[in-house]
Amino acid sequence: MTTLEKIGVGRRATVVEIVGGAGVRNHLNTLGIHMGDTIRVVERAPFRGPVLVEIHGTRVALGRGVARKVTVREDAGSQDAATPRPRREGR
Repeated sequence: MTTLEKIGVGRRATVVEIVGGAGVRNHLNTLGIHMGDTIRVVERAPFRGPVLVEIHGTRVALGRGVARKVTVREDAGSQDAATPRPRREGR
């Protein structure tokens, strides 16, 4: 398990735990993020900017501090089809 901040762009993960007080949990609840939900990382802004995620068909931006408080389990084979995969040498 890891945090939402560390999941790669185009990857999907399941929310396992939200580490933080009632304020953090209420904020994420308002955004539609709950334990057990599947989240897809859409974009990660440069220079420690926010993480853009898609949850229930809606895109929301989370600050890195909040993203660090969301513990997730990366889903196997979760690479988005639109994300280019590295080419193998010799082909």
